[in-house]
Amino acid sequence: MKSALTGVTDDVICGEFSNSPSLVEPPGLVRGLTWNIERGVRFNSILAFLRECGADLILLQEADLNARRSAYRDVARDLAQSLRLNYAFGLQFQELSSTNRIRPAYQGVATLSPWPLSNGRVIRFQRQSKFWLPRPYIPQTEIFQRRLGGRIALVCEVAIGSHRLAAYNVHLESRGADGLRIEQLKETLADAQRYKDTVIPVIGGDFNLVASEGMAAQVLGEGGFHDAVGSRSPTTRGARPRRIDGLFLRGGTSQGGVVHTSVAGSDHFPVSTRIC
Repeated sequence: MKSALTGVTDDVICGEFSNSPSLVEPPGLVRGLTWNIERGVRFNSILAFLRECGADLILLQEADLNARRSAYRDVARDLAQSLRLNYAFGLQFQELSSTNRIRPAYQGVATLSPWPLSNGRVIRFQRQSKFWLPRPYIPQTEIFQRRLGGRIALVCEVAIGSHRLAAYNVHLESRGADGLRIEQLKETLADAQRYKDTVIPVIGGDFNLVASEGMAAQVLGEGGFHDAVGSRSPTTRGARPRRIDGLFLRGGTSQGGVVHTSVAGSDHFPVSTRIC
């Protein structure tokens, strides 16, 4: 498949590092987690938390591949290999100002699990901001984040014991008005309609708006999705903390939603819940 990114032939990179599924005890409750890891710059802190939390389904946003700012790591692969997990990495942007001039640098979203991931694919949203595009009058330096590509949802199917999930790992646009983010969310919800009652769709990630309120909550509700976390704690650090990361389910129930506000490693906090 030809990618929208220069020099890339596939939008999804996959790898398998988990033990055989027969050696993994099926959980009664599935622990799902989402986390914007701020490109994976603080790799060791990220790895330490993921190792401790023992999640069954991990959705990560802002994972770098070959980028100077994150020591040219393949962040998704390195995490998966260190944790003995399977992974899928969806290529979102080619980062023009964070390359070593030998290999291109990318940023994307990554889904990890000790369970097999299948049918990985990318939804590259029709509605995109033009903010990130290269311009002749803006220097190609890292502060301006010039990029090729666009915002995506990475879709993976995962069978965890008797649970059948379709995981939508999203990172909605951070620039422009909420209307653009709502349109990207609607594209995700439209795609999720393909899954019937035997599969539970999970939409998680960085929504760049409060998805449990307002128009976002309305369109999620119309699509049959409910907030699986329920916490009102901010999910970002800094002088203006925001509640923009979350997990939403269609079908099934959830319990024990947590924003892990004591965890370092990113300008976002990890968010988790248990799915049953």
